[in-house]
Amino acid sequence: MTQRKPLHHAIKQASLAALLAGGLTVAGSAVAQPQGLYSANELLDADVYATSSSEQIGDVEDILLDNDMQVRALVIDTGTLLDLKGEQQFVIEAGKFSVETRNGNNLDAVEYRVNVDLSEEQIAEQPQYTNDWWQNARQGAQQAWEDTKEGAASAWETTQEGASRALDRIGQALENVGEQTQEAADRSAE
Repeated sequence: MTQRKPLHHAIKQASLAALLAGGLTVAGSAVAQPQGLYSANELLDADVYATSSSEQIGDVEDILLDNDMQVRALVIDTGTLLDLKGEQQFVIEAGKFSVETRNGNNLDAVEYRVNVDLSEEQIAEQPQYTNDWWQNARQGAQQAWEDTKEGAASAWETTQEGASRALDRIGQALENVGEQTQEAADRSAE
């Protein structure tokens, strides 16, 4: 339990950095203008609403980041609000939600509202936040990261090889032109 607080603090700090990097979409309206700076601490426990409902359907339980510290998903806790059996937590990917703020000029009064661009039924179909989901998502993300690194390295090598061949051809062409120019100059001098 004593290790949780430093880890929890580190997660909050990393989340704030990711939020600052622009990983969240912010809803803009006359009441809720983009703030430019968002607090992960305030986003945790923010009220969550589905597009099909004006009633709160849950709150933000967690913020999921990738290796680049970009926000990839929010975990929402629906409690018993969606008429499902027991309390459930769902993973909502970035791009399927927006964040609305109110009173953003006052740190003590800022309020966050998360609007999920899914109906209540669609939210219930999203992946549940379980250990199995976590392990699969973590392994999939790590594999995607490795594939991206390998692809980038391969592309770099291919680009280098192509550039090297092109430079060799250009060098050979210049050498040929130089020889021809020298021959022409020698003939002119005779």
